[in-house]
Amino acid sequence: MSPNESTASGPSLDHPAFKLIKGQFPGKKFKGTEFRGCSTLIVEKADLHGVLAFLKSDPRADFNFLVDIAYADYLNYPSPTIGRFALIYCLMNHSRDERFYVKVFMDASLPTEGIVDDPALHVPTVTDLWPGAEWMEREAFDMVGIRFDGHPDLRRILTWESYPAHPLRKDYPLRGRGERDMYKVLDRTSA
Repeated sequence: MSPNESTASGPSLDHPAFKLIKGQFPGKKFKGTEFRGCSTLIVEKADLHGVLAFLKSDPRADFNFLVDIAYADYLNYPSPTIGRFALIYCLMNHSRDERFYVKVFMDASLPTEGIVDDPALHVPTVTDLWPGAEWMEREAFDMVGIRFDGHPDLRRILTWESYPAHPLRKDYPLRGRGERDMYKVLDRTSA
């Protein structure tokens, strides 16, 4: 564990949201990190929706805006991680002009090649908290294959419905698996 990382039962980090969450969820284990002024809380999948709902609704936290849902594939990452895939929720409190990140890790339980509905890659949707999360969740589903339980319209958003894989997974070939072979190559003179 690095000096700027702690567990919820360990040394306190500076951001006030860490103390709020520790008080609200006393029996839960969390990890927290701070790096270059960015505070991140690492939660378990089972606690994700509850923590996000608390951070939005509690007036002491009041993270009323979901800026983004990012995702990462840590396949072959040089240092060990908790899981291969991660979702990172960027929250913002407008009145304090403050950001806070919530991260959840997942490990695939089935082979990740092609389209696989892996039960380990399911998380609850946050569209009930922030309706604007709908398209962000659809992008994460389309690009890396994470499914959001309870999502009102979970379908591909950047590729076509019959696309054979999730293209931002690190085990996906850079040139694709032949999806482009059927298209005519255009050069400057024919465009």
